[in-house]
Amino acid sequence: MAAKLSLKLSNKSPRQPIQKLPASLELPADATVEDAKQAVARQTGINDFNRIGLFDPETKKILKNRKALVRDEAGVVKAGEFVVKDLGPQIAWRTVFVIEYFGPILFHVLVPLLRPYIYSFGPWAYKNEAETPMSKVQWLLFALFNLHFLKREYETLFVHKFSANTMPASNIFRNSAFYWLLAGLMCSLDIYRPGSSADRNDLGLLDYFGIALFAVCEVCNWIVHQHLASLRKPGGTERGIPNCIGSNLVTSPNYMFEVLAWVGVILISRSLAVVIFIATGTIYMRSWSRGKERALRNEFGDRYKAKRYTMLPGLI
Repeated sequence: MAAKLSLKLSNKSPRQPIQKLPASLELPADATVEDAKQAVARQTGINDFNRIGLFDPETKKILKNRKALVRDEAGVVKAGEFVVKDLGPQIAWRTVFVIEYFGPILFHVLVPLLRPYIYSFGPWAYKNEAETPMSKVQWLLFALFNLHFLKREYETLFVHKFSANTMPASNIFRNSAFYWLLAGLMCSLDIYRPGSSADRNDLGLLDYFGIALFAVCEVCNWIVHQHLASLRKPGGTERGIPNCIGSNLVTSPNYMFEVLAWVGVILISRSLAVVIFIATGTIYMRSWSRGKERALRNEFGDRYKAKRYTMLPGLI
């Protein structure tokens, strides 16, 4: 008979303990973290096992790799214990991204559609759409914004492979605020207003360069995302060493091409709102790319060529 693992279970939150949590849990020797979460959920009567958070009793950190073998979690094995917490209602990561990217699409459709009403007061007031129609550059930016986020929606649905199943549903508002408020509301109100820096019909060399930069970097970003998806099996959590366009320069070439594509939009729009949006996004991406660099170094050691810059050569 194969050996089994017997682990104690304790509540992480004494004030909000999981009811019916058994004192211990017996698992097969080859059980994964996800198997353990399913077992705890069954015994406690929690319908969605993704609500179960398992923590290392030594580091106090949640066990993120759901496919990791329990026997390989040193802190858990040493203590002979799981610390358990009910993480609350969950939402699938794929759904999270679909909702996040829908916000900018929504605003960049609604604001042009409602333009005569939105700008009918204040210094931008005008009588009707015929008198101050949207300019060629504003329509161009309408196309670029929507193309970018429609591409992101497609990648979310058909390309990306997520290592985690879900996240707490309550976080959806925090996660969506960046895209809905900055990329969506702020950028659309600034770009499509009468008299904005984008309210012009003539395209100059800077505009054509911006269009070319946007197009090339969006294609490169697409190529990188396809490559990153190929490094992980469906439903898997494994990490591979990126070997694609831009990966010899930075840890996260997808972020590099993302930022450069938006630089193209900045050159065309000359909008402070777009600058604020991508500058804020760069702060997030800097942290994520540095985390990925640390993870690659820790997991692959000498097999991975360490990078000095994680997303923008010479800068970050």
